[in-house]
Amino acid sequence: MVRIRSSQKFFTEEEAVSLTGICAEHLRGFAELKHLGSLAVAADSAVRKWLFTSSDLMIMAVLHPRCQH
Repeated sequence: MVRIRSSQKFFTEEEAVSLTGICAEHLRGFAELKHLGSLAVAADSAVRKWLFTSSDLMIMAVLHPRCQH
């Protein structure tokens, strides 16, 4: 079960990793495979960040097991 604040709408990749227990590498791969989250790119730089909704987090928590490494 993932516990989140009801006021928070979006979660960064780092927050998603800590909430779901899935490592960053598996999280990115699973998000791309299942078309979850969105990729945000800053206009003035090449920084790319994944953003996830609470629904995305719930889907990941149910379908993907926690990483043991």
